[in-house]
Amino acid sequence: MKIAIVGYGNLGRGVETALLQQPDMEAVGVFTRRDPASLTSQIPAYPLADLPQHEVDVAILCGGSATDLIEQSPDIVRHCNIVDSFDTHARIPEHFAHVDAAAKESDHAALISTGWDPGLFSLMRVLGLAVLPNGTVDTFWGKGVSQGHSDAIRRIPGVVKAVQYTIPKEEAVARVEQGQGGGLTARDKHLRECFVVAASEADQEAIRHTIVTMPNYFADYDTLVHFIDEASFDADHTAMPHGGQVIRHGHTSEGTPQVMKFSLDLASNPEFTASVNVACARALYRAYQEGKRGCMTIFDLPLAYLLPISAEELRAKWL
Repeated sequence: MKIAIVGYGNLGRGVETALLQQPDMEAVGVFTRRDPASLTSQIPAYPLADLPQHEVDVAILCGGSATDLIEQSPDIVRHCNIVDSFDTHARIPEHFAHVDAAAKESDHAALISTGWDPGLFSLMRVLGLAVLPNGTVDTFWGKGVSQGHSDAIRRIPGVVKAVQYTIPKEEAVARVEQGQGGGLTARDKHLRECFVVAASEADQEAIRHTIVTMPNYFADYDTLVHFIDEASFDADHTAMPHGGQVIRHGHTSEGTPQVMKFSLDLASNPEFTASVNVACARALYRAYQEGKRGCMTIFDLPLAYLLPISAEELRAKWL
């Protein structure tokens, strides 16, 4: 299948790395709003405007959720099938509706909000609900770099570089594991810590205020903002680790508690997210070949579609 990469930031480079390992995929090219000659990609790079001129089975969109995907996904799905990693949870229903309408109008298929959260963690939350319907579920992220939150900070005027670490509060994790997590708020469960390089003429207090009051990203959390110089940023804040866990606590009968956990410990958040998106591109294209159209989420795709192996091999080796 012919796969295009739209955008060549951290996630786009991760998608390129993952694509080159797939036996059933061909990387058509990187499509960028930057000068294609400025990229150091291993596959050909083209202007984003040239995408409709290429034969593409699925385009994997690697832009940020704050401003890119909300516009790009419904636009690009008019030309080809798409996968995106839109991760603003509060706006997923709105985003789904816009992409679904554009995909159906153009006879294409789309898979939105995939990666590991939303994505794999979403699957685990639903699996826990199915198996332990009498219970509670909590998700913890980090400690690690949130790409979406970091991108949102970098969009603020006056910000040169920025990174945001999501840090779970240990006392909240302990309460959840013991089945005492009821009533915990987002602020109770996580701390957000930001390291920002500001332009010399920038108003740091205005940047701080914009960050801590940003809806859907920081407003509902305890947020620390540190302003540092560029040398310190480059020395200490360029790696992109992340991880987290989904914990389902429930009872199968009175006095019989059960706990389900799914956790990730990632050395590279963008490379892992990219690997999920590439597998999902395969699944989406298989669904498209079977006649599925419109927008879907990871809930709508059979697990077997993620793999480049037959159902017979899957049953024989993995069941």
